[in-house]
This record gives sequence, C-alpha cells and structure tokens, in this order.
Amino acid sequence: MAEKLTYIQLTSFVNPTFWSKLTELKLDVDRLSEAERHVWAYFPLLNNCTVPHPYLEVDSTSFNKDFNSQNMYVPFEGTLCNRNTVEQFKECDKMGIINAAGANLYRSIVSGEALEKPSILNSFLILSFADLKKYDYYYWFAFVVPKNLFIEVADKSNISAVFTKDIRSTLYSEFKQLSAIQKTYFLVDSKLNKILTLKEVKGLSMDATKDFYFAFFNISVCPDLVGSQLRNFVALLTHVWPFLQDTTQKFLSIICSRDGSEINVDKSMVFHLKLPTVSENTLNTWVGWEKNERDRLGPKVAHMKSTLDPAVLAENSVDLNLKLMKWRVVPDINLEKIKFTKCLLLGSGTLGCCVARSLLAWGVRTITMVDNSTVSFSNPVRQSLFTYEDSVKMRPKAEAAADRLKEIFPGVKSKGVQLTIPMPGHTVSESTVEQTTKSVAVLTDLIKESDVVFLLMDSRESRWLPAMLGSFYNKIVINAALGFDSYLVMRHGAQAGNASSDASPKELKGFQFIEGRNLGCYFCNDVTAPGDSVKNRTLDQQCTVTRPGIAQIAGALAVELAVSLLQHSDGLNASAFYKLKCSPDDLPPEVERQCLLGLLPHSIRGFLPSFTNILPATIKYDKCVACSHSILQEYESEGLEFLLKVFNSSKHLEDVAKLTALLESFDFNQVMELSDEVSD
Repeated sequence: MAEKLTYIQLTSFVNPTFWSKLTELKLDVDRLSEAERHVWAYFPLLNNCTVPHPYLEVDSTSFNKDFNSQNMYVPFEGTLCNRNTVEQFKECDKMGIINAAGANLYRSIVSGEALEKPSILNSFLILSFADLKKYDYYYWFAFVVPKNLFIEVADKSNISAVFTKDIRSTLYSEFKQLSAIQKTYFLVDSKLNKILTLKEVKGLSMDATKDFYFAFFNISVCPDLVGSQLRNFVALLTHVWPFLQDTTQKFLSIICSRDGSEINVDKSMVFHLKLPTVSENTLNTWVGWEKNERDRLGPKVAHMKSTLDPAVLAENSVDLNLKLMKWRVVPDINLEKIKFTKCLLLGSGTLGCCVARSLLAWGVRTITMVDNSTVSFSNPVRQSLFTYEDSVKMRPKAEAAADRLKEIFPGVKSKGVQLTIPMPGHTVSESTVEQTTKSVAVLTDLIKESDVVFLLMDSRESRWLPAMLGSFYNKIVINAALGFDSYLVMRHGAQAGNASSDASPKELKGFQFIEGRNLGCYFCNDVTAPGDSVKNRTLDQQCTVTRPGIAQIAGALAVELAVSLLQHSDGLNASAFYKLKCSPDDLPPEVERQCLLGLLPHSIRGFLPSFTNILPATIKYDKCVACSHSILQEYESEGLEFLLKVFNSSKHLEDVAKLTALLESFDFNQVMELSDEVSD
C-alpha cells in the first residue's frame, strides 16, 4: 500500500562572515532601504553523520551575483528581507511574506525559468533585523514549499537493484560534469545511461517517461528520507508535463556520503512516487518557517559582539553614526574624503584636545599632535586627553594625547611629535642654530604631509611660521585663539599667488561674499610683525586663563569649519559669506548650493558674555607679514636664511613686507585726539 512520503527539514547555519557582509552592505549600500536582496546558500557535505538535521549554510559569498561553485554541490536561492527596526521585524506579516516568496517561485515555474535554472526550486528566505549598535542579529529562515501538495511512495529500493556498478560509475562521472545549478534536479535516461538537464527534455512525451528517472540531489543523510524541497520539483514536473499528474513515476535520490569526502552513488535510492493532481489552489499556500532552538516556530538571534574583533566593532560603530547622518540628513556628504584627510594639530593643550576629539567624531583616521611641553597637574581637568597619571609622569603632551586617541579609538593613526616651533623675535644663538634648523625641517615636512593644519597655540608669534608655511604650500589652515570670554576661529585664504586683482567683495542674490582666493590670514589685519610676547609674563599671562567652556566651543567650530571646507566644491577657494539678509534656513537655492553643510564664513568671533557670534571677513593684505606675495617669494628664494633673520629680529618681516616704509610715511600728528568730555 502507498504511504505518504516522509520529509526532513533543513536547519540553518549562519557563518559569522554573513553578518559582517550584511553590516557592510547595510551601512554603505542599503542604508534605510528595505529592498529585498537575492542571496545564495549551499548544502555542505556533512562530516559528522550523527547530525540529526542537514544544514543549509550562508556566508559572505551568499551576496555574490553568481553562486560560488566551490561551496560543494547543492545551491539554494533565497531572498533576504531585512527590516530597519525590531518592531517591523516582529510585527510583519510572516504568512504574507512566505506566500509572496512561494508566488515568485510559482511564477518561475510557469515562465520556464526554473527549467533553465533548477536551483530556483531550492527556495528559501531570510527575515532579519540587524541591531548594528549592539551587534545583535535577529533572523528567521523559511524553506519555501507548497502546503497542500501531497506525495505518496509506492515503492523504494537501493540504486544497485536498478543500475549495475559500471553504469553507476558512468552516471556519477556525468553528474560531476554538471554545473552546480544543474546538479539540483535533472533526468537520467535509463536506455542511454545518460544524464540530461531539464531544459534538454522540454518536449518529453508520455511514452518516453518510462525510460527516464527524475533525479534530485537529496539533502538527507538518511536514505529513506528526502528533503522537503522535492515538493517544488514535483510542482514543476506536473506543470511542464501535466500528463504526469496522478501517475507513478521513478525518482532517483542522490545521497550524500557519510564521510563527507565524495558523493556515494551506491547509497542512492530509487523511489516510485505517485504524483498528485496539482492546480493553482494547490499552490496558493506555502509553508516552511524554521523552528528555533526550543523546537518552536520562532526567530533566532546571533549575538556577534563577543566574536567580532573589538577594533572592527569600534571602526564600524564610528562609521555607523556618520552614515546614519548621511542616510537621514545629508545624502551627498563625502565621508570618505573626511575619513582620509590628514590633520596636523599644532598645540596639544586645551584647544588641541577638543579639536582632536571632534575630528575623531567626524571619522578622521590620521591625526598628528605637536607640542613642546609636558602634562602638568592643572591640565587634565581642562584638557580631555590627559589623566592624573600623565601629570605624575610628566609625559610629553603630544605623545600622551596621541596615545590617548588610540585608546579611545584603535582605528586612528595618531602620532605625537614633541617640537618647539621657532618664532619671530626669539633670538637664535650659534649654539641653537642646529636645533632650530631641525625644528624648521620637521615642521615643514609635517605641513607638507598634511591636508589640514590647525593652529592651536597660545601665543601670536608661534603661529607665524606654520601660517606662512601653510600659505606657501597652499594648505587648508584653521586658526583658533582664545580670550578670557571670547574666541576667534578662522580659515586662512589660498596662497597669495592665487589672489585676484579684483579683491573687492562680491554679491549673490543680495548676499555679500569675498572669494576664497582673496581671503586674508590671521596676520592680515596687523601692521606690525609678531614679536617675543613671552618675556616678563606674570603667572596669569603664562597660562591661558579662559572660561572653561570656551575651548570646547572654539574647538568644535574649528573642526566644523574645516569639515565644511572639505565638503565645499571649491575647497580652499570657497567664498566667504559675511552679510546674511535672511535666516540660513531660508537661503535662495543659488546661495544654498555654495556648500553642502551651509554657508562658509571666513572667521567666527564669539562672545560668551552675550552668547553671540559675528562673522567678519577680511580681504588679503598685500603687505601681510605671513601670506603676502613678497614674504612667500623671499622664503622661496632664501629659505632658512630668511627664517633665521626673522627669528633674530621680527622687524625683518616688516622690511620685507614693506610695512616699514608704510609706517614711516604715516603722519601720526594727523590722528585726532579726543578728550573724555567728548560725548560722540
């Protein structure tokens, strides 16, 4: 008597590389999209014959366009449905999803695609949610098969009862020549002892069926059981050859070897199966959701945080916050450009620590810290990269700051350089010429290797040499300076040689701006060269006495200004808007397009007593002691000799920049003197 065919259900196995690849695609490609993805899975040869259920494995190659044929013999084709929230994952219509997958499978049968590509019949889907903050992955596999298709077994026997050993060997040789896609389901011609693909026998007649065996690769390690996907094969057969319905046909079940090294044809089985009558109603309901570890229908969860490299976790987490911003708010932002920007921080004190931390938050991977002092006991409370232990050990600030950045985020390439920057008016004696020369060379190399230079020192004259070198090498230079309750953050303009002959302010839709090539530097407002301001300093002058929060504000603005400049299409030459006639939220399109992150000022002057900012802009001064053409030309022609003259006497700068002649020609007697009694 016929009995119902007994099936065995697959068990999913997710290789950790699958989650790693899914994370990468979610962050870089899919973002907030919930579009379905085609994925592959494969049935590996089992080395352990005691495993109760056959395993279907997915890994990083599952996302490949084509099946990786090295992944053993049986490919499965599936759909990944990844949801953006755990609520969507829990509340979505599971029955609707699997029925939709079944409908797609049926359409491939009707269209003939499944004949060309029989691996489609091995259908599965994955419903998932990736919690990328905790690295928890919720997932539920379904192995899609029709619910109402029933098959009966009339008889079964070992393959040796039907085919001789020589024929079995021949068939196995032909089987190995099939592509992975065709190994799933095929036909065996018993008269010619030949294997044929399904697409080769589209015109099979009723009379010819007696000479054919409908063959499939059985996922079961038990010869008497078959994988449930056989129902999809029967659905295809009864659609393509309707005369097979309600008849008994011969099926050849190819069995996997127990030792996992080869396909053992001698263990294969021949089934005589009675095929049912199949209609559209038979194929309108689909089942196959996998049971969880508790043997109940329900999802599983993979906790990957402990298995992934902590450094990789940190790297992905840093990128996640930025990519969420890109998905939601600024889809066109170029995060890669920020990531690979090389930043040089001259000054590793309060401002330097604040700037470094903000750069980390923006995903910058290369940061060089420079300073000449050690960590003192007063530093850690204001300077966020230092600890009490650094003070006790009197660690060099630059090295301690660079090391702390790596502790915060191992993915950053940070280094500390202990360096005293030579300054105008600070005499260089014969005994210090060699050291000064080395210092100039180190600073020059650091600036040449960097993309953005931050001037974060605590004296005016210490900014001159890097400001001049930054202009000479046409680097982005961001300057930040602090007062007690005020601050200045500004960007330097492009090299003086790029300046336009017409440096006057321009106008766009009523907004006034100065072209980037005509913007001044930190020294363009001065008519005197920086000198030695360190002499005769009292204690309050030796330390940067500021309100505690002001460095965080200025440091953050310095980084935001640099990032905005990096995202501007004109980069260093970006124009500076300084007179706004409406709210930034109401900017005309022509103005708004000037920068992805908003309008770019030249400088930001902030005042804490009134909690206000103003955005002044300064035109490049042709007699500037740092960026004027005459200064840069003098440095280009004389090099170190010019610098040594400046270090020994800052007046040399005034002479080269022609400020001396300007001051001598000025009649101070023409200055109006006002008494205290004058009211206006």
